[in-house]
Amino acid sequence: MRKTIACVFAHPDDEAFGPSGTIAQLAKDNDVYILCATKGEAGENSLQASEKLAHIREKELLESAKILGVKKVYFLGFKDGTLSNNLYHKLASKIQGILEKLKPEMIITVEMRGVSGHIDHITVSMVTSFVFEKLPFIKTIMYSCISDKRREFFKDYFIFVPPGYKKSEIDKVVDITDVWDLKVKAMRTHKSQSADAERILREIKDLPKEEYFLVTEK
Repeated sequence: MRKTIACVFAHPDDEAFGPSGTIAQLAKDNDVYILCATKGEAGENSLQASEKLAHIREKELLESAKILGVKKVYFLGFKDGTLSNNLYHKLASKIQGILEKLKPEMIITVEMRGVSGHIDHITVSMVTSFVFEKLPFIKTIMYSCISDKRREFFKDYFIFVPPGYKKSEIDKVVDITDVWDLKVKAMRTHKSQSADAERILREIKDLPKEEYFLVTEK
């Protein structure tokens, strides 16, 4: 029986650089949707293009989602880099409104430390957790996280980059070997972020083809 699953992220590329292998696997037998809070307009741009970065990154996410088998992407209309406490309730209201239409049994977002410490990631995680508790039809929330081995490659480019998780702290390990090519293809659709994509691929090439999650169930 097909389930409905919603993934909630802050930026285009969070899906690809994060749990894209798991998304691709789930999309084979379920209806998967992505909610993206911003269009990533404050990010770096590896392209020499006159088109606005927000438009470029919107198209990149739509292409990535198609590769992964996602049914639809919802852009929530917030500005990149602005997701702070004064927007919590507006963001929660938009997320809740869409989820009430979709009625997902499961949602996926990033872990509450934002993986890299990015404030937008942290806000999306906290707000999604808040909505999860409010909506009884959502039975499971999966928080995408990284292992302590993966964390060793991170540069401290934010004020604080949190540690990764030990295997004993991780609730679910997903083997993504069978969809690895889709993950790589989805990552490389984000051409405006190609410097980050290629750096990440170099960093993880010798690590297990796995994705990690903290899981909370009702």
